[in-house]
Amino acid sequence: MLGPGLPALPAGVALAVTAALVFGGYLFAYKQAFAGLPATVYVAANELGALGWYAVIAAVTWPAGEPLLPATLAAGDWLLVAGVGAAAGAASLVSVRAFKLGEISYVAPLNKLVPVFVLPLELLLLGERLGPPAVAGVLVATLAIYVANYEGGGVLAPFRRAAGYTPARLALAGAVLFAVADVGTRAALTTTDLVPQALALATLVGVSLVALPVALPRLAGSGLRASVPGLVGLSGVFAVGIHLTVLAFDAAPASIVSPVVNTQAVVAVVLGGLLLRERGFGRRLLAALLAVGGVALIAAG
Repeated sequence: MLGPGLPALPAGVALAVTAALVFGGYLFAYKQAFAGLPATVYVAANELGALGWYAVIAAVTWPAGEPLLPATLAAGDWLLVAGVGAAAGAASLVSVRAFKLGEISYVAPLNKLVPVFVLPLELLLLGERLGPPAVAGVLVATLAIYVANYEGGGVLAPFRRAAGYTPARLALAGAVLFAVADVGTRAALTTTDLVPQALALATLVGVSLVALPVALPRLAGSGLRASVPGLVGLSGVFAVGIHLTVLAFDAAPASIVSPVVNTQAVVAVVLGGLLLRERGFGRRLLAALLAVGGVALIAAG
């Protein structure tokens, strides 16, 4: 139970909430410890580390009797999986660059406006149907991300401000690409016989293949060697978040999972406010409360 009179969280939502907490801590740790690394080098190293960690997670949690690659996979299925990996890879590259250039409490909310794009994509392309409480919950969770980014002015002020600020433009581009990856993930899990662990492995491989060619030219003088021990540990946290997220997508529609997972932005900005004394903490605390309310509505729907 969430509390007196509130329904228990469905499995997919509970997994998504846990993933949001994991990823929120991950984003904060990245900004604190590794923002000095070139974004491309960090993404490549993080994805390779996460791939190693996730191979262990997949081996331990793999469903009994399920093949790595089902014989039923058609050419279109392969293209879908490759597209998910490519979209996730591009999203990771531009998003990490945004976090490197801007304040975490400004960039994180914009980068996590993913649900704004996921909901129409899923309704149009996958034909998902949500009950009124769940739709309201998606909107409230998305509003939480907006409030975390609001700094005064008109309703559209955050978007006007974002238009002239490079980290914000990168963050929004990352949000669109992550939305494509989220909807593609849900489509792959519902239209193919791939188990969630296989899709997560394929996505990590795809992101690594996208990131490595871009990272290699910047490897010399990047300072990566000194960061390896910490990166290995943080990539393990990232792998746990990936596992929770892909299980959530297997259990619930992307339009429900995405806004919940992306409240990681609220976790990140609350940590930024508490530990780094970043500005706007009161407003971002309100965003956290809205995020909790959105999750409760989704659970009720």
